[in-house]
Amino acid sequence: MTAKILVVDDDAPHRTMLKAVLSTEGYQVHEADDGDTACGAVEKTIFDLVLMDLRMKRMHGDAAQKKMVEISPGTPVVIMTAFGSVRSAVKALKAGAHDYITKPIDVDELKILVLKTLHHRRLEEENLNLKERLDARFDFGDIIGRSPSMRELFETLSLVAPSEATILIQGESGTGKELVANAIHHNSLRKDGPFVKVNCAALPETLLENELFGHEKGAFTGATGPKKGRFQLADRGTLLLDEIAEMAPATQAKILRVLQEGEFEPVGGTRTVRVDTRIISATNRTLEDEIAAGRFREDLYYRLNVVMIKVPPLRNRSADIPLLADYFLERYAEKNHRSLKGFLPRSMDLLLRHAWPGNVRELENVIERAVIMARGDRVGPEHFPSTLQVHDADESPREPVLASGRSLKEVEKEMILKTLEDMGGNRTRTAETLGISRRTLQLKLKAYGIN
Repeated sequence: MTAKILVVDDDAPHRTMLKAVLSTEGYQVHEADDGDTACGAVEKTIFDLVLMDLRMKRMHGDAAQKKMVEISPGTPVVIMTAFGSVRSAVKALKAGAHDYITKPIDVDELKILVLKTLHHRRLEEENLNLKERLDARFDFGDIIGRSPSMRELFETLSLVAPSEATILIQGESGTGKELVANAIHHNSLRKDGPFVKVNCAALPETLLENELFGHEKGAFTGATGPKKGRFQLADRGTLLLDEIAEMAPATQAKILRVLQEGEFEPVGGTRTVRVDTRIISATNRTLEDEIAAGRFREDLYYRLNVVMIKVPPLRNRSADIPLLADYFLERYAEKNHRSLKGFLPRSMDLLLRHAWPGNVRELENVIERAVIMARGDRVGPEHFPSTLQVHDADESPREPVLASGRSLKEVEKEMILKTLEDMGGNRTRTAETLGISRRTLQLKLKAYGIN
């Protein structure tokens, strides 16, 4: 998008010269003949840069600059001053101005300064977007899983991420839908652009619309100046609309227009804003049911659902539980400065038996708690919450090891795990008791998903 520059100078010929120079460089240049006029312009329009003279008749540049910081703190102001007034320019810098340039203006110096200032502003905007991604893990390799359903997910992601397709991610709460969206963006052609997230369930309808589309000055009480919405912040990048099913019908209609035409009007405004934003939406509901109930627009559903990605619940990928448990154990042991070697066999057995209604998020919570509660070098069943320990009660009375109708493999596994538990997790003593080598024991345990 072409950068908008406001040139503020009460010297009309000088202002005209500056406009001609900057317009030739491809910038969109607006003019103001004094500080008060410039402040009014900044209230109405979002500028990428303000180039302002320090000495003016009605409102001096220093006073105007202070007011601009209040109206639009993200807009950089470059002060123009005579060589003898450099001290005043330095004072303006301390008050929030970005830089200054001395008169008479050197055209080449001006071009370099404008280019540098605009580049700095773009970096600041990217850093703001980056803050929302600090906790995110972007590579496919960071989505943990080897189960068939996860391998299928990885294959789908590798196909859709480099495309421009609009994606709908569906899955239960806690399955990692946001992590999948992060991976799509990071592996897309837009990976150098912003990745912006909005939780549609976290805001009421009026605030959500303002958050998505921004507003103009005076759109509502307290709107002292224009504000960019998330669609504009995600321009040339990706916007994640999380919990899309919670969006009100009126907002759904505006989202549909953005998807169809790539444009919208900010709240309280009439100007049309065009954006180039890729949309990823996520929901834990079945949108077909929401459509049938009259709560979701069918036309919007087809726009969002160019490609649907279903994230499997943890109960359908139990083979991944040991991998996830080990990952979270290592992560939270390091975070809490604990020295833990792993899980007792009975602990892993309880993890595998649990249904995990809260999915990966619940597993992470359970492991974090266990790390904090553990006193030895391994996590035991007693370190888990009662919701997991109840599975121990399901085992009583235990089926005898030598009961008929059981395979030799089942009996062997039960004997090994029971002996390991009796030995307090000591693998050397377990191997000696069973009359096998420690390496054979290690291989058996690995086959059981115990590292």
